[in-house]
Amino acid sequence: MEHKMSNTENLLELRNICFSVDQQIIIDNLSLTLQPNEFKVITGPSGCGKSTLLKIIASLFPPSSGDIFLHEKNIITIKPEEYRQKVSYCFQTPVLFGETVSDNLRFPYQIRGDKVDNEKIKKGLLQFDLPLHILDKKIDELSGGEKQRVALLRNLQYQPEILLLDEITSALDDKNKEIVHQVIDDLINSSGIAVLWVTHNSDEIRQSHNLLRMEKHEAKGEEQWANII
Repeated sequence: MEHKMSNTENLLELRNICFSVDQQIIIDNLSLTLQPNEFKVITGPSGCGKSTLLKIIASLFPPSSGDIFLHEKNIITIKPEEYRQKVSYCFQTPVLFGETVSDNLRFPYQIRGDKVDNEKIKKGLLQFDLPLHILDKKIDELSGGEKQRVALLRNLQYQPEILLLDEITSALDDKNKEIVHQVIDDLINSSGIAVLWVTHNSDEIRQSHNLLRMEKHEAKGEEQWANII
């Protein structure tokens, strides 16, 4: 993959983010930036706060302290529904709604009161190597890999400015990992979308612009962030 980063202002900025639970520090004084077209990977051992960080950025719960800015605007001043249309979070364990695949892919249009773009849905299914007849399939009949691809496709019906990906290829075979990589690569290069990806996958790590390694925080006050490459 080749990505060309924009030299524009920061799309996203985290300033001195801290997060703790029951006096246990999970994230300690973390700052980072993300620009349009940027592909940044976060890696590190289990329990070091990678998924927590994505959930904080996604505004699923607030940091203990610190600030997050989108286009230099503090996100506490942005309506939650507006922010979540710009910043889309894909869970490690996909969350699907309703009864069928169709219910999920129509959902983004329905909550906005828009007409369903059936052609875009069909094109997306083909991009993700999913057959058109899967639309009528019940979600409890899907494999783990199918659920993950459907969840990602649902998130991309309306293109966000920032895509947060939490180990989304962990349930995919090599063929479908490559399909997902290509879709994300095309988005970064063609649309200016920025991607922040939590992963242990060596290919995804190698293809990133910047690699952030998180370490499990120790109570003795050791540094949580080992390095930013």
